Amino acid sequence: VQLQASGGGLVQAGGSLRLSCAASGGTFSIYNMGWFRQAPGKEREFVAAILWSGVFTYYADSVSGRFTISRDNAKNMVSLQMNSLKPEDTAVYYCAAARDGRGSVRRINSYEYWGQGTQVTVSS
Repeated sequence: VQLQASGGGLVQAGGSLRLSCAASGGTFSIYNMGWFRQAPGKEREFVAAILWSGVFTYYADSVSGRFTISRDNAKNMVSLQMNSLKPEDTAVYYCAAARDGRGSVRRINSYEYWGQGTQVTVSS
C-alpha cells in the first residue's frame, strides 16, 4: 500500500487545515488508518485513528474536540480536519495504515505502511 499525504501548510493560531491521505496499491477498506505527528526534537506521536469500517475513531487527548478523522473507502482516502489550531500542533503529520488485529491503533508499531509526511506550521 502506498500512502500520499497532502494538505499541510502555514496557518495562524485558531485557524483550520484539512489533511488528506490517498491510498493506492491495496484494498483500502481492510486497513485501519491513523495520523501521527512529529515535531522537531520530539518523538512521533499518535494523533487520531479510524477503524477499517469507519465506525470507531480514536483521538489523542491533546486534539480531542478539535480534530476529526474520517475516511471514504470508495475513494481510498482518509482525512484529518484540524480546527482551532495551536502553535503546539506544529509538526510533520504522517498517515499510516494497519491491517486490523495488529494491535492498538494508538501504537506506532501497529502500522505497516506510512506516507511521506506533510508539514503543518501554526503561527502564534
